[in-house]
Amino acid sequence: MRIDILTIFPEMFRSVLDASILGRAREQGLLDVRLTDIRPFSALKHKNTDDYPFGGGAGMVMLAQPIADAMASVCGENFRGRRIYLGPRGRKLTTALARELAREERLVLLCGHYEGVDQRALDTCVDEEISIGDYILTGGELAAMVLTDCVARFIPGVLGSAESPEEESFSEGLLEYPQYTRPREWNGLTVPEVLLNGDHAKIAAWRRQQSLLATARFRPDLLAEAALTPKERRWLAEQLETPDEETEG
Repeated sequence: MRIDILTIFPEMFRSVLDASILGRAREQGLLDVRLTDIRPFSALKHKNTDDYPFGGGAGMVMLAQPIADAMASVCGENFRGRRIYLGPRGRKLTTALARELAREERLVLLCGHYEGVDQRALDTCVDEEISIGDYILTGGELAAMVLTDCVARFIPGVLGSAESPEEESFSEGLLEYPQYTRPREWNGLTVPEVLLNGDHAKIAAWRRQQSLLATARFRPDLLAEAALTPKERRWLAEQLETPDEETEG
């Protein structure tokens, strides 16, 4: 899969793209990430990429011309993929959306900066907007890193195990179950016995229950859309019940 990132700060990406899972995926040819600096495409003498907004207001707005020319250079005439602007108005990034994007042949990510991007560039150069959350960043670069990392995990071979991305938080609309490793006892705390007996059916059942509990406690909003059986909902309700305080006689 190829991902092109259009930015005025390409230097921000080097350490992220060269390290850990993303770095290995690139070395193995599973992921091709290319950075394009928007500045050289500016037609202005000093290669400016921003200007004051019409109508007044604080801050600067990114110019349409450099973005359009950079996008045309990267996409060419027969582009097949999706051109995405990382912006707060966009569709929120979820596991389902990341899995969907991972099936694309190519992605082009446009990183905004300053107070935003000239709307004409978005109208003519972008297919959709995606947001990574309801908060404000100084630019789209960090959002592009998050999206790239999230999507890469669903590219076959990147994680080294086809099952890995399906067992992690949010893969089924639930948070992940607790994880443990050696030693069996640490500072007086022990690993749950069910994880040590080798019974894979019991382990799977325990992990499912722990996922339900974790989601109910930390992200109860996710349960409304999670695929739970009636039996699981009854079990979860029983676990979350607060016992009545005994009255003194």
